Amino acid sequence: MKVPRITDVKPLEDMNLMVTFDNNFEKKYDVKSLLDKYAVFEELKNEEIFNLVHVECGGFGIAWTDEIDLSRYEIWHNGSPA
Repeated sequence: MKVPRITDVKPLEDMNLMVTFDNNFEKKYDVKSLLDKYAVFEELKNEEIFNLVHVECGGFGIAWTDEIDLSRYEIWHNGSPA
């Protein structure tokens, strides 16, 4: 199955994201699950940085900084239906 592209992302409380795909499906993604696995995500505990989330060009993922990003595949397969 082809993974749809991301069209929108909104930061939510408690380190969650609401991600909208180009098929109008929405997924809620809990970023906290990444904190223990990857040290780079520790920076997102800072709410100001967490709220910088944006869709990367082309909708292939989301990013906060040049070093912190997530692919559409990760969100599509591990996010929860909204």
